[in-house]
Amino acid sequence: FFFLMIRRPPRSTQSRSSAASDVYKRQVSTQSTWGYQFKFFKQMTNKVDVSNLDKQIEQLMACKPLPEVEVRALCDKAKEILHQESNVQPVRAPVTVCGDIHGQFHDLMELFKIGGTPPETNYLFMGDYVDRGYNSVETVTLLVALKVRYRDRITLTRGNHESRQITQVYGFYDECTRKYGNPNVWLYFTELFDYLPLTAVVEGKFFCLHGGISPSIDTLDQIRQLDRVQEVPHEGPMCDLLWSDPDERSGWAISPRGAGYVFGQDISEQFNHTNNLQMIARAHQLFKDGYMPTHSNNVVTIFSAPNYCYRCGNLAAIMEVDEQLRTQYIQFDPAPDQTLSHIPRRVPDYFL
Repeated sequence: FFFLMIRRPPRSTQSRSSAASDVYKRQVSTQSTWGYQFKFFKQMTNKVDVSNLDKQIEQLMACKPLPEVEVRALCDKAKEILHQESNVQPVRAPVTVCGDIHGQFHDLMELFKIGGTPPETNYLFMGDYVDRGYNSVETVTLLVALKVRYRDRITLTRGNHESRQITQVYGFYDECTRKYGNPNVWLYFTELFDYLPLTAVVEGKFFCLHGGISPSIDTLDQIRQLDRVQEVPHEGPMCDLLWSDPDERSGWAISPRGAGYVFGQDISEQFNHTNNLQMIARAHQLFKDGYMPTHSNNVVTIFSAPNYCYRCGNLAAIMEVDEQLRTQYIQFDPAPDQTLSHIPRRVPDYFL
């Protein structure tokens, strides 16, 4: 097996464009003066109904992005829903647990083909919906629309790529600007990302998150007390939950990614024992087979983007948890019929 490690960009390069930073600052400073325009969008948000959502989902399933005004209303409605969820969101079994998607829309459709289409199947996604792939806009919009439509059957947690800094480097900002002619949709989604739960727990036994555990955290209650509605910090427990990785060495060590930590089997065993957990399920790392149990099955890594970046040749996997809390790993290949005619001729640096 192998895994691919993504480093956090140096702080000096994280604000990829001053224009994006200026837009964000301008948005924050003018939120109180939206006036009639804000009321209009708020009314649209409140009027999102099942019929309209179903039409939007049908359009998105065909890999066709929504108009900007509909994206904004959808994000506003999703924020209302996510604001009510916990930092450790409880999830009922049966559920299918998924790892990184990274904008590989056609492979997400393949995932639904293999695992079942919502709402017939309950899903828990562990972050990294955007960046790297060619269809981050359609991918994240569809997942958010499914969350709004089936709020109790779809759980979305935050990954390290659900941040303003990372998405300016690895493609989502560029894609939003290219498809909409401005960065507004990027702004709507990155503000929404602040509301995503940091972790989830299936039936109190499977602790699911994007990265790993933190030396600052011993219990799930400590995670519940964190203030998550913010940009991902450069350090601290919130950062660790999205960036850390399991390691063969015991104890804690600084992560070579430049953010978070690596932790050994002794750490994961103690964390599971303290919190009466059966397993930590996480994403964040690519493995050739799409999943990798480690630490004597105290930790499993799940990666759900096959042939990552359209060149890595890996399988993808999902983990099904049934009513008796038995697990089954299902591997799948890339979608067979991917239309790549829309890809820009100049390949961005983040694909190299």
